[in-house]
Amino acid sequence: MSSVPEILSTVVERALGAPALIRPCADTKFGDYQANGIMAVAKQRKENPRALAEKIIPQLDLADICEPPTVAGAGFINFKLKPAFVASQLTGEPVPQVANPKTIVIDFSSPNVAKPMHVGHIRSTILGDCLARIGRFLGHRVITDNHIGDWGTQFGMLIVGWKKHRNDAALVADPITELERLYKFVNEHGDRDEAKTELVKLQQGDAENLAIWQKIIELSQHEFAKTYQRLGVTFDHTLGESFYNPQLPGVVADLRQRGIATESEGAICIFVPGSEAPLIIQKADGAFLYGTTDLATLKYRLDHWQPDEIIYVTDARQKQHFQQVFAAGKQWLSSVPDLRHVYFGSILGEDGKPLKTREGTPVKLAQLLDEAEERAFKFVTETKPDLPEATRREIARAVGIGAVKYADLSQNRTTDYIFSWAKMLAMTGNTAPYMQYAYVRVQSIFRKAGNPAVLGHIELTHPAELDLAKHILRFAETLDAVLADDKPNWLTSYLYELAGKFSAFYDSCPVLQTPEPTRSSRLALCRRTADVMKQGLNLLGIEVIEQM
Repeated sequence: MSSVPEILSTVVERALGAPALIRPCADTKFGDYQANGIMAVAKQRKENPRALAEKIIPQLDLADICEPPTVAGAGFINFKLKPAFVASQLTGEPVPQVANPKTIVIDFSSPNVAKPMHVGHIRSTILGDCLARIGRFLGHRVITDNHIGDWGTQFGMLIVGWKKHRNDAALVADPITELERLYKFVNEHGDRDEAKTELVKLQQGDAENLAIWQKIIELSQHEFAKTYQRLGVTFDHTLGESFYNPQLPGVVADLRQRGIATESEGAICIFVPGSEAPLIIQKADGAFLYGTTDLATLKYRLDHWQPDEIIYVTDARQKQHFQQVFAAGKQWLSSVPDLRHVYFGSILGEDGKPLKTREGTPVKLAQLLDEAEERAFKFVTETKPDLPEATRREIARAVGIGAVKYADLSQNRTTDYIFSWAKMLAMTGNTAPYMQYAYVRVQSIFRKAGNPAVLGHIELTHPAELDLAKHILRFAETLDAVLADDKPNWLTSYLYELAGKFSAFYDSCPVLQTPEPTRSSRLALCRRTADVMKQGLNLLGIEVIEQM
């Protein structure tokens, strides 16, 4: 089944003889959708755009779909859908699979080994996961890759700390905290020459140091996995910086041979047009940098996965870096796909500064999730004290984790936002608890009806029914917009509007007290609403619950 914009676009393009862009009408009193692009065609043909719009309207075979189209403004065509057509569209799958699926690689999360995941990782992790979920749901082949930081100068100090200062009991109890302590201790009190010696031994393949390095990675990944499990996030691949390390000399040599990289003040650089500073791929002392690894990573992904798109989900501070890497990659490699840096702003505290602890350190992600669950548990206990504790804990887990995710995903990712427990756990407004409760409210109708899976013929006779049904049909185009702009806040806004339209429908249109066949029709509309709510929240990585 095609989406409504696709159906209208096909008909308009056939009559116009050129592409037409179908968008929702800004003011629904004029219609549901509007065709744009007519003015551009009229200009090319040296015609009056309004006259051209009026000329093609009689050629539009839309009698079964909408009311007679009308011309607006300088040459727009408005379409108002017929209730019977809207009802017929609700019986099929609400979201069609894409006609031409792509292979999309999404690089996200990327924590550093031996360091705790902090609040800054939440944005990359859940944003990347959301885009992956939506891409797969629409029928694309999505490959997720967690490009962890598992190589670099810090391992010299970690190895010294491991050999001389480690606390085995602490490693068992809290590996990341102990590894972080070791690094800080050696960095502040250790012998830097000794750390350099141990690093060189690691780089040269010393068996003992390689074993320590591998153990540090295993301990770190085990701890990362706990957080990912809580967030419901998985990866197809975890190819860290070390995976590409053997390839870096060859990357630099090839770039130099092709004349793309040149020596400058002892370093090997790529001078990118429009960028003041060059992309340095090898320092004068022979060390490689992030840009070198990113170019090796790009080549590997092209060679092994043949993607149509590669999406990098990192914070906005890396914008210039990726602009340089993308430009260098296009100079170096043939058939480079669409490369996109999906950047995001910072999470701020109530003081408007980056969110930190009282000690001035970044808030650890695990602690943030713990607090979210505890705050949600307190709320559930106050509102549902009679529920068993295990049930309250499970509800609190879904609500607390969901609240953190939704609060982040509902923001425009390119901006900073202020972290507020009160707002994210509120039962009103555009929040996860509100949406989860909206789903519970719809489900309660089916429990009262004694039929949890009501689907059937739908008649749309009341304006509130029609308004809700039209909004349900926009689920597919909303997901398309999210993937086109890499902005999940389009989906959170859609779901919030869906809950509002359902509430207006439920207040105006009795369901269980209405005689047949209207009762079954409205139950079917409720069922479709619940399905879209559940699917939409799932695509955000948020669980629905049956009671709150």
